[in-house]
Amino acid sequence: MKKEASVAKKYDFTKEDPWRIFRIMAEFVDGFEELSKVGPAVTIFGSARPKSQDNYYKLAEETAALLAKNDYAIITGAGSGIMEAANKGAKKVGGKSVGLNIQMPVIQKPNKYITDLIDFKYFFCRKVMFVKYARAFVIFPGGFGTMDEFFESITLIQTVRIDRFPIILVGSVYWKGLVAWMKTAMLEEDRIDRQDLDIFSIVDSAGDVLKIIKNFYSNSR
Repeated sequence: MKKEASVAKKYDFTKEDPWRIFRIMAEFVDGFEELSKVGPAVTIFGSARPKSQDNYYKLAEETAALLAKNDYAIITGAGSGIMEAANKGAKKVGGKSVGLNIQMPVIQKPNKYITDLIDFKYFFCRKVMFVKYARAFVIFPGGFGTMDEFFESITLIQTVRIDRFPIILVGSVYWKGLVAWMKTAMLEEDRIDRQDLDIFSIVDSAGDVLKIIKNFYSNSR
């Protein structure tokens, strides 16, 4: 009886599904309403672990500041590390510094450099906002979450579910092993096409990030 009661309790959550739809709709509506006001934006991803003395932290701050000076709002996942650096860079030059925070069992405290904060309970709602309002993705070294955003974005472009836009990896030393594996495993074993490797770029400077974005939109007119 105890086991049966435990199983029944485990599946009680399914009764909440109809109401969950309204919570999901509310997150989309709030996100669309707030982010529609930010104008052209660039989403910056990367690890939450780097501290202010880390070279990638400094480069993320520099990159965000340069983009903000060129009239791009900066969107991040609102956390620490690379996200904090990007929000800091945007804010210090007077740019829009947007944070899309996620509610998790391990609480993520939004960094103090955010000028526009939106909270999300559902990862998939938050991911839609990252893509929908970004003119480019700039991806610094990170872990599983960063890889998730990278691979989902290039998959959406590969499968023509979204229009192509710049996907820029920053840090050639960090990314070279992954790209080499794509070439030796994915490409050589016919899991991807050669042109799929052109969906993203790899750079090492803030100036090159801006150059790729500007060139892409100049050539697409």
